[in-house]
Amino acid sequence: MSWQSIAKDGLEHGMTSSDFETEAMRPVSVQCDDTFLYITLADSRQIRAPLWWYPFLYKAKPSQRAKAELEFAGIWWPDLDDGISVKAVLLGWKAPGATEPQRAA
Repeated sequence: MSWQSIAKDGLEHGMTSSDFETEAMRPVSVQCDDTFLYITLADSRQIRAPLWWYPFLYKAKPSQRAKAELEFAGIWWPDLDDGISVKAVLLGWKAPGATEPQRAA
């Protein structure tokens, strides 16, 4: 079962948006490599998402990705003037228009 189906089932069974904004789900660290976004939450869970899901990060320089501000419910990259919520990553929400890059054959 995927995160998307787990989250969808949870929302259909009475979970609310505020259930995704708890102290346990506060990001405590974030990093990016050329492939993934990695987030560690306050409750020690580690989540990751493909970097291409967030084109502003995928296209950014490593030095820009490294300058992130942790907020209660998400991460903000001031040099990029954009951010991502933990909820979006957990629900598997890609940025509008995000497309997987073509792989070399």
